[in-house]
Amino acid sequence: MKIHTTPPFLKSERATLLSAGLLSLVTLLSTLAPAQTYAQEANTDTAREALGKKEGDADSATLLKETLSATNKQYSLLRAGKHALTYDLTYSYIGQQLIDATFADSKLTNFAIQNTRGHTVTNTFSADYGLKDNLTVNLTVPVVSKYSQSNTSDEALHGLGDISVGARLQPFPLNRAWPSITLSGSARLPTGRSPFQVIEGQGLSTGSGYASGTFGVNLSKVIDPVAIFGSANVTFALPAKNLDQKSNGNTLYEVTPGQTFGFGVGFAYAMSYNITTTLSFQESISGGTRLNYIDATGKAVENKTASQTSAMMNLGLGVRVSPLSTMNFTVGVGLTSDSPDFTFGMNMPLNF
Repeated sequence: MKIHTTPPFLKSERATLLSAGLLSLVTLLSTLAPAQTYAQEANTDTAREALGKKEGDADSATLLKETLSATNKQYSLLRAGKHALTYDLTYSYIGQQLIDATFADSKLTNFAIQNTRGHTVTNTFSADYGLKDNLTVNLTVPVVSKYSQSNTSDEALHGLGDISVGARLQPFPLNRAWPSITLSGSARLPTGRSPFQVIEGQGLSTGSGYASGTFGVNLSKVIDPVAIFGSANVTFALPAKNLDQKSNGNTLYEVTPGQTFGFGVGFAYAMSYNITTTLSFQESISGGTRLNYIDATGKAVENKTASQTSAMMNLGLGVRVSPLSTMNFTVGVGLTSDSPDFTFGMNMPLNF
């Protein structure tokens, strides 16, 4: 039997990191700590997606652009027939210390502390097109680079992530007396390398391994020079079937991820016509993942991981480089053990 737990001294290190990070800079993005060997990469990508930018969310980048660019439009989305290209660069770091203990006949036969370090760089290219003044469609293509270090190996991987398509809708025109409401929906396709297709200990993944859909609502209101915002979303995932992943004598054949609920609040403050700062908090709660596998004796077994909670506090800086273009920088720190230690992000428009 293997026991993976977090030693008390690691929790102390994380508390110190959070205190130092909150005094400087902070941003969102997430990763759930693995509860099962089979679901390690899957849970990580699930949490990262849950905390990551959803189509239509009032994230820091969106609020910075709206706060720095005052307009008289009826809607804050792209006008009909207009298009926009955006590039996002995100880096996240995850460090863990795991106790690996093996018992035989109630006696401890193996004990080791394993240090793991994970670095993930995601380059995301997004294309938006205005079908109507209040309806915008979106295509997002991520390119993922991962580097993992442990006591026994160093691994690196570069490849395509999970592509997503979505739409944002503003049902009501902008009104200074009421908050702006945006509804969103997106579908993520399992185009990246699945964690269920790699051999245990011999590879990394760039995708989640299953398809999912996210629906959200976003509220924002500008009270010059401050914009306040909040969002909520729910994600439903389709099961990954017909798998054949072997681990510790078991064969995994189906994975059913749990539903994920996320919410966030924050504000943006315009320090000048060209500089804006944001402070926001975002949390994601994911239900347990159901695992179906055949054990070493040939018996079908169903197991379920525990639910996970990830939370990030983030601070952003926006710089207007032209009347219509804003560059955004964000740095964030994880507030729970299921979150990345820290993240850094940059968002910029692509003009041709």
